[in-house]
Amino acid sequence: MPTKTPAKMTRPQKLHLGLAMALAGVLYVAHAFLKFKNYESRGYDLGIFDQAVRQYALFKPPIVPIKGVDFNLLGDHFHPILALLAPLYWIWDDPRMLGIALAALLVSTAIPVYLFTRPRFGHLGALLTACALLLWWPFQSIVNWEFHEVAFGVPIMAWIIWAFDRGRYWLVVGLASSLLLVREDMGITMVAVGIVLLFHKQWAKAGLTMAIGLAGYVVVTSYLIPLFSPAGAFTYWQYTALGASAGAAIVFLATHPFQSIGILFNHQLKLLLWLLSFLPLALLPLASPYVILGAPLLLSRLFNDRLNTWAPVYQYDAIMAPILILSAVHVLGKLIDRYGWTRIKVIAPAYLLAFALVGTLFFHSIFPLGRTLTGANWSTSELVAAKERAVEMIPDGVCVESADTLVPHLTDRTYVGMMGDIGTDLSSWMIIDFNEQEMGGWDPLLPPQALRRAEALGFKQVAPIDHGIMVLHRDIPVDPVCSDYLKR
Repeated sequence: MPTKTPAKMTRPQKLHLGLAMALAGVLYVAHAFLKFKNYESRGYDLGIFDQAVRQYALFKPPIVPIKGVDFNLLGDHFHPILALLAPLYWIWDDPRMLGIALAALLVSTAIPVYLFTRPRFGHLGALLTACALLLWWPFQSIVNWEFHEVAFGVPIMAWIIWAFDRGRYWLVVGLASSLLLVREDMGITMVAVGIVLLFHKQWAKAGLTMAIGLAGYVVVTSYLIPLFSPAGAFTYWQYTALGASAGAAIVFLATHPFQSIGILFNHQLKLLLWLLSFLPLALLPLASPYVILGAPLLLSRLFNDRLNTWAPVYQYDAIMAPILILSAVHVLGKLIDRYGWTRIKVIAPAYLLAFALVGTLFFHSIFPLGRTLTGANWSTSELVAAKERAVEMIPDGVCVESADTLVPHLTDRTYVGMMGDIGTDLSSWMIIDFNEQEMGGWDPLLPPQALRRAEALGFKQVAPIDHGIMVLHRDIPVDPVCSDYLKR
């Protein structure tokens, strides 16, 4: 049943929430700018999204050389919602603009979280819950990765839960449908939204939502992504533990349920993800139907072949944060009503915020914004100065292959890709970083491998090695692919 509509927010309440959002936004942007200044930003993912949005801002398709020559990013994942960021580049065409956009998307999530929580916990409890969300480890993880398309889904998912709570079911359907523009796998999340609609006895809307989600997923993965993909196919089936295809996976899940469950817990990183997701929330989300909304997102990661999707340090968890926190609020609100635990309305959110603050101050591997709060990343080094000198050697409008951490500093004026990812004929400049174990990219080269390749292609060193940074050049004409890439 929909909750009773609360009284309108007073001016002081709006100011309290606005101040919390502003402080979080400043912290997010400061962290992103410091990472960029210290050359900790990477081509994967900041450079990729910068190239895509920059091309949208030029009214061009999102060709991303970091992924390969003539690589249309819509053939990798389907996220046309990124085009909404193009006008920001008309204001300031800099990769750091994406950090500002990310901060805005994340802090806006505090509004539906506050509105959902206030009828249950009151103003103070709701404010503390919103603050805890803004400092929660999944938000810190995505800020540390600087940008990802799932950021758009974070506030949308929070508003979906708020709309459920208010009984605005057509708004639920509309918001869920917008997720199809965020990423192709959100079609499966729409099925989860439909299941929750069933709990609310919205039979027709549930069926419509599931149908739109399934149809959207099939259309995008079978037709739209292959249309743009250089490979001519959707190449992100990475669930070989379940089977060689989606059909085989469904059969495996149905016929081997216990083995399937075992896959979800068969690595220490998976166990850590489970613990960090649910234990700080006292397992409360598991008793709420809203947790179903996050099931496709969480399970798809844990069934995935790639180890890095299991670790609780990537951007993938950000969309789970409002789902799990609001699910916990939903259950705790019912317990408060049943048992009269009025003090919990403030104690529980205060504990959650304290947990986030302690993590931020002392456990930077999971709460990386602590590096900015404690000043650990405020100073630069001689290596940073060397990287700056290397970037300054690269002329505008050329094709360049670069080590991962230098790529975002070249996207605004060159056609830049990873080592070996833009073929052998285009690049006339290279930057190799011998301080890194690998150069970055989908199939990364080691620094000695990158040097051998450069020498085989006729590149010559143009300056002495500077703190492990080597700049190379070969005298070939600048290809129009390079010089025209950033032209209107």
